[in-house]
Amino acid sequence: MSDDDNWYYCVADGSVRQGKDARGLDRMGPYPDRATAARALEIAAERNRAADDADRDWDD
Repeated sequence: MSDDDNWYYCVADGSVRQGKDARGLDRMGPYPDRATAARALEIAAERNRAADDADRDWDD
């Protein structure tokens, strides 16, 4: 799969784009499809919660 086939979420304007259209600092991804890229912020929040839980478990 080339970079142009991947999907990205643009944090600057909330758009979902195929290919590396957005500036690197504004881009989240790559994601395999449009629907997954549209959930980028939700996925990041889930991963952050999991990491925070793991940190708490480590500290306990």
